[in-house]
Amino acid sequence: MGFLDKLFGKKQEEEKTMTKLNIGIILGSTREGRVSPQVGAWVKELADKRGDANYTIIDIADYKLPLLGEAGGDASGAAAWSQAVAAQDGFVFIVQEYNHSITGALKNALDYLREEWNNKAAGIVSYGSVGGARAAEHLRGILGELLVADVRVHPALSLFTDFENGTDFKPKEVQADSVNQMLDQVIPWATALKTIR
Repeated sequence: MGFLDKLFGKKQEEEKTMTKLNIGIILGSTREGRVSPQVGAWVKELADKRGDANYTIIDIADYKLPLLGEAGGDASGAAAWSQAVAAQDGFVFIVQEYNHSITGALKNALDYLREEWNNKAAGIVSYGSVGGARAAEHLRGILGELLVADVRVHPALSLFTDFENGTDFKPKEVQADSVNQMLDQVIPWATALKTIR
């Protein structure tokens, strides 16, 4: 392969990367000992193999957001949170169930922004004693209000069968298929919604 062929090939690869969708994998828990980083890393590993988007883990714990409406906190964290969400074309929310709903930290992070969420697509990967199903259903209502179109396929991980000792993530093989089916819906929806932003 000659120099020009290599250069042209590299340029084509760069253009592909630039035109790919940006999908943020949002870790929805901030508490010490959380398992969402394990689940998020697994989703990213599966997603990266697809090569159909730029997948990035976005950990809300990194932004140190104060409770919305309270004085104090780091304004730069809120600005960085706004930029991180605005840069995405879609999302995969890693959601754990707390008292039949989502975490307070995730609700606060969602409430911090408005337009940055609008007209984007999302998938949900949840976990809990019943797969986090009730948290996912609560999240769907919130996403609807934020004009985020959530997809139907929903990988639901059980604390009893997909984790050892409730802490070590060991997903059943079928769960990987579910994640790919979810992304099969997120990508075309995110592509379509990009045209109206």
